[in-house]
Amino acid sequence: MQIPIFTVDAFTNRPFCGNPAAVCLLENDLDEGLHQKIATEMNLSETAFIRKLHPADDFTKSSCFGLRWFTPANEVPLCGHATLASAAVLFHIQKNTNSVLTFVTLSGELKTRREKDHIVLDLPLYSTYPQALEEVGELIKAAVGDMIVQDLRYSPDTKKLLVRLSDTYERSVLEKLQVNAQQFLSAEKTGKVKGLILTLKGNSSGKDKGHDFYSRYFAPWYGVLEDPVTGSAHAVLSSYWSEQLGKTEMLAFQCSRRGGELKISLRNDGRVEIAGQFAIVLKGNLTL
Repeated sequence: MQIPIFTVDAFTNRPFCGNPAAVCLLENDLDEGLHQKIATEMNLSETAFIRKLHPADDFTKSSCFGLRWFTPANEVPLCGHATLASAAVLFHIQKNTNSVLTFVTLSGELKTRREKDHIVLDLPLYSTYPQALEEVGELIKAAVGDMIVQDLRYSPDTKKLLVRLSDTYERSVLEKLQVNAQQFLSAEKTGKVKGLILTLKGNSSGKDKGHDFYSRYFAPWYGVLEDPVTGSAHAVLSSYWSEQLGKTEMLAFQCSRRGGELKISLRNDGRVEIAGQFAIVLKGNLTL
């Protein structure tokens, strides 16, 4: 059996930047266990599987597909960058003729559309709530040591902990911070955290290009020590920073080693549009 597979760097227009995802096009149903085996073999933060919902569907003409995401360790309920990568494969490799594509996922229906050289993701917006430091003190210590934490929030829908560092820190401090995310597994005692976001308010000076906020994201609970650029984390960050800055249109930068930029637009219906560019770096076939 041959399965078309692609590697797409999401949230960048340059190869080897942004966040890489593998994308598989499934003409037929795949044995359940093979999804995880393929994702483990690809060993990227996410492997996406696009499947036809009906036998007569066509990757070029149909507008609605099934979509699942797997890390090297397990299936996840939402992945922004691999959704962007999936849309890039359908729009630009398969030459899909629709203006909007809908993906049926574990997080409900997700819509994507083309907008010039960007792909726009329509994602749920997730609220955050104040989190007591005492409950997660050991985890915070493992993440940032003695750095000053300005705010601490928790998103129960996504099980993500948001740690805002002091506004006195520059972007370079976040970029250079050495984080041993493996330690989070033993430091997290509550059982409720499955992802940790470090974030910092933007600074309009110098190389910052008007970024409203910066972040880094760690998910060792899913086998991903640090994710390069994370759409799903920005579904949480967008809610928080919109509230803090009083803005609905924002430009964000994720300060991983690979780095990536996200254009954010909050809607009135409790959803957020996150736009990014992409670079398709590999085309091939899996032989099973």
